[in-house]
Parts: sequence; C-alpha cells; structure tokens
Amino acid sequence: MSKLIKIPFLYAIAISVFFSTITGVVLLDAFVLSSAGIVIDEIPLICDGDGNTNVTKDIETSDTTYTETASSTTVYKSIKINIETYEGATVYIADIQLSSVSFLRTAFAKDTYGRNIREYTSTMAENNNAVLAINGDFYGYRSAGLVIRNGVLYRDVKRAAPDTRSLLIDKDGNLEIFEEGSETGQQLIDRGVFQAWSFGPVLVENSELSPSVSNQNWVSSSRNPRVGIAQIGPLHYLFIVVDGRSTISRGLTLVQFSQLFKDKGAITAYNLDGGGSATIWFNGKVINKPTYDGAGVYERGVSDIVYIIGDTK
Repeated sequence: MSKLIKIPFLYAIAISVFFSTITGVVLLDAFVLSSAGIVIDEIPLICDGDGNTNVTKDIETSDTTYTETASSTTVYKSIKINIETYEGATVYIADIQLSSVSFLRTAFAKDTYGRNIREYTSTMAENNNAVLAINGDFYGYRSAGLVIRNGVLYRDVKRAAPDTRSLLIDKDGNLEIFEEGSETGQQLIDRGVFQAWSFGPVLVENSELSPSVSNQNWVSSSRNPRVGIAQIGPLHYLFIVVDGRSTISRGLTLVQFSQLFKDKGAITAYNLDGGGSATIWFNGKVINKPTYDGAGVYERGVSDIVYIIGDTK
C-alpha cells in the first residue's frame, strides 16, 4: 500500500515544481526581463510643419497653473494646463493647439522597441526635447495590440480583450477609433496613419460617452489614477492625467473619467495606461503626484510616452 501512495505523491511533486517553474518564467518575462527589438536612431516624420534603470524616482510638485505660448522657434501654437478638483480627484488638463500633427510625437524607453524596456516619463521627455509629455499605453507589457509610432508599424497582433479597439491619429491629425483586425497595419500605414495605441477602453465617441466604458465591470467602478487623450477640434487636443490612491486625490472611475472628457468638449477620447504609470511632465518637471506603490509620490518606469516637441533649434 505504501508504494501505491508514494509514486503518485512523487509524481505530484514533480508536476508542481514544473508548473511553478513555468509560472515563474512567465512572470519574470512580464515584469523583469528586457527583450530589445528595434533601436530608434531617428524619428521619421510623415508630414512637414510650420535612462535610468531604477523602477521609481522621487518627485516634488508645487505649482497649480501652467501656460506656454509659441515663439518663432516653437512648433505648437499654445499649451495651457489647468489643475482642477473633479469628483474628489486632482486632475491635470492640458489644452493643446498645434499647427501640425507631426509635432505630436511618441517615444520609446531608451529609444528602443521591445518587451519590458522601461524609462521614466521625465527622462524620455528630456531626451526627446519635449515641452509636454504623458506616459503612453505601456505596449511593452503586452505581446499583442497595434503599435504604430511616428508613422512606423512595429506590431500588428489583435488582442483578446473586452474592447479590442485601438486609437489612431491620421495624417491630418484626427483621432479615429479602430477595430483591431479590420485592416492590416500596413494598410493603415499606406493611408497615412501616424500613431496607434492599444489600451482602452474608448471613453468618448462622437461627443457621447462610449458604451464600452460601462462594460469593464470592476475596472470601470474602481477609482484609480488615469491618463487619457482626446480631440476637441482640428489639431486641438486634451491630455488629462488624474492623481489617485491617496487621501488627497481618490482617482476616478472610468465612467467619471469619460464624463470629464465629455464635459471638456471631447469629440473622441481614449484611455491610456493609468495606475502607478500616470504621469504628466511639463517644461522640465513632473507636475502631478504619481503614486507607484501607494506609499509615496514616485515616478514609475514605463515603455513609452506621448509628447509635444518643444523648441526646434
């Protein structure tokens, strides 16, 4: 009888060790290992126009209002940032008017496309001569999703998610909601798509709240730090970042976040990576209070940023 018990028991231990090892490798790949792909030496434009290896970084903020207007050497018309309180959360609303979509750009951590390559939003912003930057969709955490950056296609793999719609910016600077798989990535490039992010959900469509927001279940009802981008007119955009996970700012649900964009006049709005990643950087400093681990104000390393280029000298 003891032999009949002992053999299955040893077999069970072996199976347990095997699956524990596999799980460890998967988690290591998702959270630790860097897998470099393409090094970006020069960012191409599709139209003309008039790091640190640590995980977190301490920051300090103090100002409450920020404005920037164009000079003869800048490529944007105006940027104005208002800091407001909305539904118990501190929100940072950047109103951006551009003269050309080519100056709304994206950058990869360490100028490299690949899995789990991270850098601070502030570092990427400084290295790319930005005047304003927010974190992007953290594409490097996932192996699927559409990735088009500055007119170059890097990935075209449809996600398995409740909402598989991506956000595009076309050659005219218009935001477009795109169902992944309905066109190939190359077809999008051929018709002049400049940027594409795959995170979501869609927040506002045709100036109305998107039904997809209420379908996110617990994600939708949880108050968290948020990041989103919207269009309110021709070459006229909003970047909104929400602080959360603190006694001062509770964060917003996705429904509240959608309503905020609608209240600010968004025609189309899309949710980007929030939580501990939520960061907005302006003119040399992080101006919000990102909470990476809930224990303090820290900047978190991320895969990518969305930014407005600064002085062209």
